[in-house]
Amino acid sequence: MRFTIRLISFAILVVAGFAGWLAWFAFSPVSLGKTPLEFEIRPGVGLRGAANEIASAGVEFQSWKFTWLGRFTGKAGEVKAGSYELAQGVTPWEILSRITRGDVSQAEIVFVEGKTFRELRAVLDANSNLRHDSRGLTDVEVLARIGATESHPEGLFFPDTYLFAKRSSDLDVLRRAYQAMRRRLSIEWENRDMSVPYGDPYQALIMASIVEKETGRPEDRPFVASVFTNRLRRGMLLQTDPSVIYGLGEAFDGNLRKRDLLTDGEYNTYTRPGLPPTPISMPGQASLHLVLHPPQSDKLYFVARGDGTSVFSRTLEEHNRAVAQHQKKNTGGN
Repeated sequence: MRFTIRLISFAILVVAGFAGWLAWFAFSPVSLGKTPLEFEIRPGVGLRGAANEIASAGVEFQSWKFTWLGRFTGKAGEVKAGSYELAQGVTPWEILSRITRGDVSQAEIVFVEGKTFRELRAVLDANSNLRHDSRGLTDVEVLARIGATESHPEGLFFPDTYLFAKRSSDLDVLRRAYQAMRRRLSIEWENRDMSVPYGDPYQALIMASIVEKETGRPEDRPFVASVFTNRLRRGMLLQTDPSVIYGLGEAFDGNLRKRDLLTDGEYNTYTRPGLPPTPISMPGQASLHLVLHPPQSDKLYFVARGDGTSVFSRTLEEHNRAVAQHQKKNTGGN
C-alpha cells in the first residue's frame, strides 16, 4: 500500500514537473532570426511538420518541445494552413494560439475606379504577397476559374481595397471583387429610377464605366451622368472619347486624332449609336448609383476646362462657345 502511494506521488510529481517545465517553455519569449519573421504552413501539414517549418524559418526553439506543447494542450489537430508573421517578444504559446486560430498575416490590394481589366491584372501580377494562379491564363479562362458567366471581363470587378491572407490566390481576390460588383449592381438595379433607358443591369454597367472615365472631379459626376442619360434617351450619339480610346487598345499612343473619331469601330460612339458592346473600365459605387438615379437636367453637352472640371451646356451653340473658350485646339467634344 505504501509503495502504491509512493508510486502515485512520484507520478504526480513527474507530471507536475513536466507541466511546470512545459509552462516555462510555453510562456518564455523566443528569439527570432529576423523581425518581422514570416513563415508559411502548407495545407495538410500536421503539428510536427508545422513545428519544423516554424523552426526552419528562424524561430529559435526546439521543434519537439513545441510539438509536445500542442499535444499536451489538446491543440495538435487544430493547425491551420496559411502565412503568419511574428514580432520579437512572442512566446511559443502565442505562436501555437495563432496557428490554431488561423490568425494569418494579411496584406491588401487596391483596385482603382476607372482602371481597365488589363491594368487590374498588372496590379495583381505586381503584388508579391499573392500566389499568381492567373498568370498565363487568358481573360476567358480567368472568368471561368472564378465562376463568372460573362464572356468579357471589363467592368465586372468592383474597385475597392481588398484584404487577403498572404499567399492567397489572385483568383480568390478576383472572385471576391466579381461577387462584390454583382451585389452592388443588383442592389442599384432593384432600386433604380424606372425611367432610366437601360434594358438590363449590364447596360447600366456599361454606362457607369463611361461616366467613371469621363468624370474629372467628383462634384461633376451627377451632371456627367445626366448628360449621357439625356443623350441616350434622345437617340443622340454618345460621342465619348474614352470609349474610342478603349477600342484603339494598345494602338493608342496618348494622342486621340480626328481620324480616330471618324474611323468606324464597335467602340466608336461617334459613328455608332447607343452604348458600346462592353464596359470600358471599372466603375465605382458613385457612378453605378448615378446612372440608375440620374438627376433631372436639360444638359446635353460638356467640355473639359483643363483643370479637371467641365462646362455643361444645353444647346450645341452653347457647347461650341465653351469649346472655343476652353479647348480651342480640341478636335472633339461631348
